Amino acid sequence: MSIHDWWAAGTMVPLRLSDTERSIFVRSTGSGPTVTLLHGYPSCSHDWSAVADQLAGDHTLLMPDLLGFGASDKPSPHAYSIHEQADLVEALWAHHATTSTVLVAHDYSATVAQELLARHAEERLSVRLTAVLLLNGGIYPDLHRPEPVQTALLDPVQGPLVSAAMTREAMTQALRPTFAADFDFQDAADDIWAANTRGHVNIHDTISYITDRRTHADRWVSALEGTGIPLSFVWGLLDPISGAHMIERVHTNIPTAVVNELGHVGHWPLIEAPEAVADAVRGLT
Repeated sequence: MSIHDWWAAGTMVPLRLSDTERSIFVRSTGSGPTVTLLHGYPSCSHDWSAVADQLAGDHTLLMPDLLGFGASDKPSPHAYSIHEQADLVEALWAHHATTSTVLVAHDYSATVAQELLARHAEERLSVRLTAVLLLNGGIYPDLHRPEPVQTALLDPVQGPLVSAAMTREAMTQALRPTFAADFDFQDAADDIWAANTRGHVNIHDTISYITDRRTHADRWVSALEGTGIPLSFVWGLLDPISGAHMIERVHTNIPTAVVNELGHVGHWPLIEAPEAVADAVRGLT
């Protein structure tokens, strides 16, 4: 499904965040046990389209565009934060009267999942997380290796300039190293570009998650390693940002986790290997 058809098939949901009503795009489809799928940076829920095709027959899927991404509101200026995105997910669950869900998260949203795990540990979640599945993300901030363009975007002076000057060609070039070398990624790159140009390009604002990770590392790593919720990982080993070096620590520090290592995949298992991701979700429901 094209990204524009994806958006046409979803709904805009009003959610209250920090005492302000925001319009959030949500693609909800299927029937059966609920699975909440959260996308990465700098893309949107359309990343899950191939996975959704395989799961919608026997799962209820909730797939939002997070605040600042895709078709959702992109307030600017705005202090984007992982905590606010976790609030958004909780508000989405309340809106859909969700009582239990498998949580699947990629990249940026792996950190959102860690904040939700921390709230679970504090007995502050009203929704029961039956399992958590994480795909390539900076779950250990000290091991995260940002691409040069990400470092530039994080700089308060360079960031707005890089964001304003971003083109389809420049974004494609920046994304190339994050996919496996033999994967035809151009359609995915075009979709990610479309997600960023729906509204205004604000990738210098939303990249503040890298700073969030460093600031809250102790909280989020402890939540991940200490949770009693079943944890699984589907991990592309060719990812230069959060690849083999990241999952090695998972093996050491979370030995009970179920890990599926994909030796032929880069940063985007949900796009590069959707069958493996769908199979992992089925194993949790």
